[in-house]
Amino acid sequence: PGARAWLGGGSPRPGSPACSPVLGAGGRARPGPGPGPGPERAGARAPGSVAGPGHSFRKVTLTKPTFCHLCSDFIWGLAGFLCDVCNFMSHEKCLKLVRIPCTSVAPSLVRVPVAHCFGPRGLHKRKFCAVCRKVLEAPALHCEVCELHLHPDCVPFACSDCRQCHQDGHQDHDTHHHHWREGNLPSGARCEVCRKTCGSSDVLAGVRCEWCGVQAHSVCSAVLAPECGFGRLRSLVLPPACVRLLPGGFSKTQSFRIAEAVEPGEGGDGADGSAAVGPGRETPATPESGKQTLKIFDGDDAVRRSQFRLITVSRLASAEEVLEAALRVHHIPEDPGHLELCPLPPSLKACDTWAGGKAGSAVISEEGRSPGSGEATPEAWVIRALPRAQEVLKIYPGWLKVGVAYVSVRVTPKSTARSVVLEVLPLLGRQAEGPESFQLVEVAMGCRQVQRTALMDEQPLLDRLQDIRQMSVRQVSQTRFYVAESGDVAPHVSLFVGGLPPGLSPEEYSSLLHEAVATKATVVSVSHVYSSQGAVVLDVTSFSEAERLYVLLKDMAVRGRLLTALVLPDLLHAKLPPDSCPLLVFVNPKSGGLKGRDLLCSFRKLLNPHQVFDLTNGGPLPGLHLFSQVPCFRVLVCGGDGTVGWVLGALEETRYRLACPEPSVAILPLGTGNDLGRVLRWGAGYSGEDPLSVLLSVDEADAVLMDRWTILLDAHDTASAENGTADAEPPKIVQMSNYCGIGIDAELSLDFHQAREEEPGKFTSRLHNKGVYVRVGLQKISHSRSLHKQIRLQVERQEVELPSIEGLIFINIPSWGSGADLWGSDSDTRFEKPRMDDGLLEVVGVTGVVHMGQVQGGLRSGIRIAQGSYFRVTLLKATPVQVDGEPWVQAPGHMIISAAGPKVHMLRKAKQKPRRAGTTRDARADVPAPEGDPR
Repeated sequence: PGARAWLGGGSPRPGSPACSPVLGAGGRARPGPGPGPGPERAGARAPGSVAGPGHSFRKVTLTKPTFCHLCSDFIWGLAGFLCDVCNFMSHEKCLKLVRIPCTSVAPSLVRVPVAHCFGPRGLHKRKFCAVCRKVLEAPALHCEVCELHLHPDCVPFACSDCRQCHQDGHQDHDTHHHHWREGNLPSGARCEVCRKTCGSSDVLAGVRCEWCGVQAHSVCSAVLAPECGFGRLRSLVLPPACVRLLPGGFSKTQSFRIAEAVEPGEGGDGADGSAAVGPGRETPATPESGKQTLKIFDGDDAVRRSQFRLITVSRLASAEEVLEAALRVHHIPEDPGHLELCPLPPSLKACDTWAGGKAGSAVISEEGRSPGSGEATPEAWVIRALPRAQEVLKIYPGWLKVGVAYVSVRVTPKSTARSVVLEVLPLLGRQAEGPESFQLVEVAMGCRQVQRTALMDEQPLLDRLQDIRQMSVRQVSQTRFYVAESGDVAPHVSLFVGGLPPGLSPEEYSSLLHEAVATKATVVSVSHVYSSQGAVVLDVTSFSEAERLYVLLKDMAVRGRLLTALVLPDLLHAKLPPDSCPLLVFVNPKSGGLKGRDLLCSFRKLLNPHQVFDLTNGGPLPGLHLFSQVPCFRVLVCGGDGTVGWVLGALEETRYRLACPEPSVAILPLGTGNDLGRVLRWGAGYSGEDPLSVLLSVDEADAVLMDRWTILLDAHDTASAENGTADAEPPKIVQMSNYCGIGIDAELSLDFHQAREEEPGKFTSRLHNKGVYVRVGLQKISHSRSLHKQIRLQVERQEVELPSIEGLIFINIPSWGSGADLWGSDSDTRFEKPRMDDGLLEVVGVTGVVHMGQVQGGLRSGIRIAQGSYFRVTLLKATPVQVDGEPWVQAPGHMIISAAGPKVHMLRKAKQKPRRAGTTRDARADVPAPEGDPR
């Protein structure tokens, strides 16, 4: 009685007539035709026009060659079919094959609404906007999590179809489906089904799964199985079903630990979190003779924020034609017969006093004029919804395993949220359960934010729909109603707090935080303490308290130390597949000439963004804590040798807390020297390689062992120092992986470090950095310190006489100073052949800057002094020291170098066989061919 159920919407089977999927941008699957508030159309269609999946195609005369958005071929001749809303262009022969939905109906086809996370504006060459389908010429926006690209003023019309990267307590499921994104494929991309070209650099065409990378024509994608297996990256990806993060009011950028960028003019004050939209990307030209330009608002909210769209119509156009043009420009799919246009008087600030008009026609103003009457008309108009006696509403189940996409019910002025729940439950097969355990939830699917609101039982639904349309007529198409179980998920948020004073007990940390931010003991507890690093993890069982603590802590200083606050998800390690070994990625965005920022974005899109960490935001500890219960995982460090040492040091400190105590570590070298990266075959430095090929190389890399060394710096014993006036320092311990330099080598590193600290903006090029090294080296070319008279060396507790040298270097790997072989290749019966896992260090001396230059040029090697596993160096004067590229001036005292516990497991890049040149294919794709395919 007034309700129908449509089967198969949750996971439509290919070819099923009851639920033929329409696959488009973002993996939207249309479960099948169903009754709704009105015909799904994007405005008026001219006589003889053709309707696609929500499109309003009309035949147009082309003045220049144009590409078809379906087949990417030229539209020859003078005629094509153009959608008036989303600019989809098609051959006449391709119209019956169009499966990409129009942007006006796309929100209704989203399987699970997920908001996008936009980064700062930037130039994106050969990319197309997903809304208007036009090329992105000016700075545009892109999502940090998926491959969505948009013009800034198209953001309000994009739907919430981002990747679902975690479970949030709403519509969680274990089966993962393809997440299709339309267009912006390489021009040589091949369809996985028909093996023909599906990509284009001239038009938005083809689709690609943003998880597994499979590429196909939009038509061909329907024959592929809906389940996604993550392709060749399946062992590296952290599956969304294994990550749980309750929303709790946190934004997407906060949930993914992404730096929030505030764009000029983007205050996020829209209903969907978007900014007010101006008249468009182009300054409107003076209308032609006989035409007029009108400002069109779609509700009270748009008037308040001065968000309007411009239309140009003939002065002789009828009121219906003007209304239809207004609906098209606002991407409103409702029947024009239920809407009207109201003039906006210049002096009127609110819209509540406007009078209604006759159904199906524009409202006549006081002077009796309406848009399209041919007389003078107001400049601004507002789209209004006429009152309705009844309406058909789609109700979605709050769970995905019911086998029903939605049911349609007829709501009247007497219909309330409770009455709708009672009517819907039998249709969803839940009539045996008590209706009191269910509630009706309103979901506003904004592009930037998805908001859920539980409706009161006595809320009149017809009034609620009218209120939504009063604020924004377009917002109705972006609003859904779900029947969900009323048993709310217990609030739980994990907050990582770093930057605290080290060495305190859990009780002391709790007291310190209570004094700083007045934590509530009833809902806040310290679950994990990392005392040596000065960090804790808080368990918060109140969403409001978690938000308050996050806002206060992220910009607070305690005892002179700036704190870091991060929201961490819960990793459900028991759900990981047996063969899964997810990759934990650390990126230093300041390394590699600032290339780290681009890599950070690329890895978030290729993997699950929850497994990618920015090292400038909390360091490596948050990532290691998140992965602490994962039985097997690998690590990728993107940065220089200093960054690698930082991560290895943190890994050593937290090893006893990890379920996988010895994860293998790969390197993407972004620094200047990158000696460890060279030894492990990862190259001399990152030069723009495809991030996907980097991940595949990590998956295929070989595990090797490497020694780690501990250096104890004890400056207390200064009795024998020649300069007794130096201040004593407390003992400290540093870790070494590559080499430790004393003397001229460290002095050059220190000068370079100081120059970079003074002007960091100039050090964005590896070539420039090496040039600075050369300059500071030339300044020291005549410098003589006579280092051999200022230090004493013991090897295996035996005194070693030093030759006349200016620098003493302890090396663990066969690469120093950007790839030089300091030890040399000549055989020597006094020493064993060096290896990085032999438990021995090699001690080499250099006589000065000229000698160092000759070593780096391959003309000489260093002076071999000793080889051993235990060293004691006595500094008689304050001397420059550097460990793995990090320099400082060490006070007189002792340096004791010894092995640091177990060896670390590193990943060495496998030797690559030369590949034959071929067509472009997303290397992630690894899906079986469909039945009947000759392959």
